[in-house]
Amino acid sequence: MRVFLSGLGKLVGRPASFVSVGLLVGLLGLILIAAATVQGNGGRGADNAKALITFPGAYDLILSFMFGFGGLIAVLYGAAIAGSEWGWGTLKNAVARGESRARYVLGTFAAIVVAIAVGLALTLGLGVGIAVLAANVAGIPTAGVTDADTLNRLPAMAARGWFAVVEQASLGFAIATLARSQLAGIGAGIAFYFGESFATLFFPDVVKYLPFAVARASIDTGGGQFGGGGNNPITDPLSPDTALLLVGVWLVGALLLTVLYTERAEITG
Repeated sequence: MRVFLSGLGKLVGRPASFVSVGLLVGLLGLILIAAATVQGNGGRGADNAKALITFPGAYDLILSFMFGFGGLIAVLYGAAIAGSEWGWGTLKNAVARGESRARYVLGTFAAIVVAIAVGLALTLGLGVGIAVLAANVAGIPTAGVTDADTLNRLPAMAARGWFAVVEQASLGFAIATLARSQLAGIGAGIAFYFGESFATLFFPDVVKYLPFAVARASIDTGGGQFGGGGNNPITDPLSPDTALLLVGVWLVGALLLTVLYTERAEITG
């Protein structure tokens, strides 16, 4: 608990935390505001733009963006935090004080898990607020904000999405630990993220079991487009529940690899 609280306190003041949430909210806000502008000008794209800021469908856009682009942000965030433990010497100092390596690593990642939950909650709240504002600017009714069916399934979808994003953060966390570097971890994380998508063209039956693919598939439950994970024309996606199970397997595997490496690593410098 001590390591967890200490790690959470460090994350609150880290620029990476603010930049991550700022990127998500900023880009989402630009999309929503652009949709209001295009809808107001009319034309062929007006109907599509209108759908983006019309509730309850706007919830789909917001959550799809959060769990899609947010997954990449989580990889970078996990890599930045794990890499800094080696680059800044904080892990070395903790071990020198007699702290358990495994406990320190898991406590640090637990703090990341909470930080991700807070970041996603802020993004959702601000995203809905911006969408309502954009709808008002475009003259679109916002009665659908309180749609009962959508609000009833929102908590479950948010929880699934959060779990998927945490899994992706664990991959960045593990990669940066193995590399002992922020930059290497971030670079490799980006390469794996986009490399997996590219590999779908050649090995679709294999890629669907890989971490980013199962994260996307676990969020698509057929109730709207939350997550947008199941509409890939190239792959035959796993069922959401099977994918969610595999998300857990990848998460545990990444953390286990991180702990085993840290336990055996020679910490110098």
